[in-house]
Amino acid sequence: MFVRLTACDLRCSWCDTAYAFHEGAKRQLSSVLDAVDEYDCGLVEVTGGEPLLQEDVYPLMHGLLERGKTVLLETGGHRNTARVPDRVVTILDVKCPGSGEAEHMDWTNLDRLRPHDEVKFVVKDRADYEYARDVIARYDLSTRVAAVHLSPVHGVLDPRTLSEWVLADNLPVRVQLQLHKYIWDAHARGV
Repeated sequence: MFVRLTACDLRCSWCDTAYAFHEGAKRQLSSVLDAVDEYDCGLVEVTGGEPLLQEDVYPLMHGLLERGKTVLLETGGHRNTARVPDRVVTILDVKCPGSGEAEHMDWTNLDRLRPHDEVKFVVKDRADYEYARDVIARYDLSTRVAAVHLSPVHGVLDPRTLSEWVLADNLPVRVQLQLHKYIWDAHARGV
């Protein structure tokens, strides 16, 4: 289950959730937790926009953990992750140059990564791939986290091309596709 929080202070060139900049409704924390409880789902991903913009994200994550949920937090990498609870899996999105937001990265977040966390790079072109490859090597990410994902920008970079680059370099990563864009309409919400 996804809990999508409103607001983002970045404007990535390839963003596919711009509606999360402003749409949504204010809800009480208890209301969100009750809504999650209605579903028999043990895995909850808190995402956005940028979820770390909202102070209530911390009690939300704690509340989900108290309910026995496995909690994932997907964050853009530019907000300090020091307060993320230890049991939460942080999925840190390192912004590549093609996003137009790479200069906002908080590199200290990579020092805070834990063995159960994951790192994601959204790759627009060969320059982004080389940037990601260099960051992976510089921070020794493949040995420090549970997974490193490279995700091609849908409709821009052919997944096969990205896969060929990864194979040629024997890069220890997973190529991640946005499966919902292949199963449903690429612009469908709520799937």
